[in-house]
Amino acid sequence: MDSRRVKQILSSSADIHVEYNGASVWIDELHEDGKTATVHLRGPLEERSTVDISELEEE
Repeated sequence: MDSRRVKQILSSSADIHVEYNGASVWIDELHEDGKTATVHLRGPLEERSTVDISELEEE
């Protein structure tokens, strides 16, 4: 995924499904470097991780 698409997803009111390593995640924010983002798993666990946006996939 590229930073342009991450920004579109963040600004969208739609529920857009994104996966990281096969797990469904929410994108919390795109970092200033434009290459990494903070995400958390969908569901009860809200542990946040910083990931490379190139590893995010839209379902």
